[in-house]
This record gives sequence, structure tokens and C-alpha cells, in this order.
Amino acid sequence: MTVDATRSPWGSLSLLPWSKGHGTGNDFVLVADPDDTYRIDAEATARICDRHQGIGADGLIRAVRSQHVPEGGPLLRTTPEAEWFMDYRNSDGTAVEMCGNGVRVFVHFLIDQGLVELAEGGEIIIGTRGGPRAVKRQQDGYVVDMGPWDLIFPDTAAGQGTDSLVEAGGMAVARPALSISMGNPHTVLALAHADELRGLDLHRQPQVDPVPPAGTNVEFVLPSEPLVTDGTGVITMRVHERGVGETQSCGTGACAAAAAIRYWAGRGAPDDWAVQVPGGVVSVTFFDADDGVEHVLLGGPAELVATGVLS
Repeated sequence: MTVDATRSPWGSLSLLPWSKGHGTGNDFVLVADPDDTYRIDAEATARICDRHQGIGADGLIRAVRSQHVPEGGPLLRTTPEAEWFMDYRNSDGTAVEMCGNGVRVFVHFLIDQGLVELAEGGEIIIGTRGGPRAVKRQQDGYVVDMGPWDLIFPDTAAGQGTDSLVEAGGMAVARPALSISMGNPHTVLALAHADELRGLDLHRQPQVDPVPPAGTNVEFVLPSEPLVTDGTGVITMRVHERGVGETQSCGTGACAAAAAIRYWAGRGAPDDWAVQVPGGVVSVTFFDADDGVEHVLLGGPAELVATGVLS
């Protein structure tokens, strides 16, 4: 395990200040590292995120200025206002393109640490491996422009409405599903009954065929009956995240789930969705952006619950 802090103001490898935060139960260890002082490798990340022998979290987020990370140079050339980069890794240490709950908690952390000032109604651009993301502060949380969504296997999806089969614990047979990109990959399947959703065993990774090239998160979605209430679509979701396992929430997964159900519902499906996850409720809204492409907004809370120093 390597935590390289030789340039640290603390002058010790054993002093690593951290905070713990979550967005609808999707939890993260956060480290402020503006000048790229700490270099936390995959093994260290996994140990820190271990729920029995570490702090415990779905992932680790390092707050670093974009100029200090390899992905930051190209990002700053096109989006110079993206000063801060969300260096996010899953609990197994793998780097991840984007995390919708994580970016809300990340901005809340930047404010808490005094690294940025953001009044209610204000907006900030954050750098991620999935590209820049605009985050607006609201009274009850944050709203993120998650960018466009897309079909991962468009030719197959266009022909039959699904593009893959998913096997999972608790399901007697494989189910058809739809793979959607939110900057990171997702595979969504719909269930018919609440008992099916409750009966899933997500301790082991679901099997997807064909699996997207970078692997995939898998969302199991129960549409409400009726699907639309007062103009808002309502769905309930459980998710298995690659490199983590089942989590209380997944922001990009909620967007992908709403996109899939909306795709299947066809013309007349609403733009506004409420997605119920084990950790709470997030909002998903589809809109036509200035670039002429349909984007997705994700809204929800962000909380910090603890701070400490790792030894």
C-alpha cells in the first residue's frame, strides 16, 4: 500500500485528513489535495474504503486542481473554468469516469473546506474523467447537468428495444435489458413486481451478455403503477455497481434507469422523473441543451457526516 505524502505539510505518511459524506446513502471518503500532495494508490483506496478494517465507503474522492492530473490538461483547454477535478475511485481502487451522487458531495465538500464559495443559486464547473459537469447549488441540495445520455448498442436497441440479457441472483431466467451510457456504462432491466425487486441477491455480480467494453453497472427497475403521477414518472431502483457491489444509490444509474424506462414508454413519456433508491429519492429531468443534444439533470441532497485523520 502506498500513500505518498513526502511533500505533505504534515511531513508524515501517517497523517491523512479525510471527511465522510454521502448522497442518498451512496457514501464516500473525501480528501482535500489541491496541489497533488497525496498519491493514494488502488490498494490504499481499497483499504480505506473497507467497511470492516478501514473507514468504509463506496469510493474515495480526491479534490485536486485540474492542472495537476493527466486528464486535466485537455479539460482546461476546452473548459478553463473547471479548476477543480473530482478524482474518483471505486472501493476496489479502480478509476471511474463519473459519479452523479459523488459530484454533489464533492461540491459540498469543496464549500465545507473553504476551497470554493458558492451561494444558493450559484453554479460551478467540475472536471471529471467523463468530462466537465455543471453543478448548481439549491436550498435542499445540488443539481448536476450530467450531459447527454446515449445507447451503447444503438443498432441492436433500435431493432428490438433491448440489446442484452442479464442473469442475477434471485431471477429464475435471464431478462432482456438496455445498455445506456451516462459517461459511464449502465445496463437497465425492468421488473414486474415488488417481490422481484426485493428478492434479488446482489451480493454477486450480475452477468450481462453482451457486456459493454468497459464493464457495466446494472440497474433493476420497478416502474410504478401508474407510471406517471402529476406529470412525473416514478420508478424504484436497486443497483449493482462495478467494482463496488450493491449500493444505496447511484446517480448516473438513476439517470440511466429513467432514460431506459422513458425510451421504452415512447412518445408522450414525461421529462421529469422521481427515482426511489434504498437511500432516498433523486430527481431526473431531461431537457434540450444549447448544444442541440438532450441532456439529463440529476438533483438530490449531499451531506458530510464525519471528519478525521487516517493513521
